[in-house]
Amino acid sequence: MKGKLFNLLKARFLVNEDAVKNWRFIIFLIFLAIVMIANTHSYEKKVFQIAELNNEVKELRSEFVDRRSELMKIKMESTVAQKMEEKQIFPSSVPPKKIKVAKEKTAWEKLWQ
Repeated sequence: MKGKLFNLLKARFLVNEDAVKNWRFIIFLIFLAIVMIANTHSYEKKVFQIAELNNEVKELRSEFVDRRSELMKIKMESTVAQKMEEKQIFPSSVPPKKIKVAKEKTAWEKLWQ
């Protein structure tokens, strides 16, 4: 037992006659470890991007709500009337009337009437 442990610590399995198969396996394990590390880094990078985009969406949504409420306030009739009073334009006391334009019938329509 002591001899096997001593050989393992001295890495004699890497210089023996059948060391080629050991080296292949070690290289395979190293390659597999590198692939796993790269995959983990890629995954973490995507997680951070998703979190960043979620924060940006929340910010844009709150900005949209602010702008919409500001627009609603600006579009109110009282606000518009107040802005027009500054320019000496006052609201009309007479309500507007709807104007209808009668469309002339074409000769073809008159024929089939």
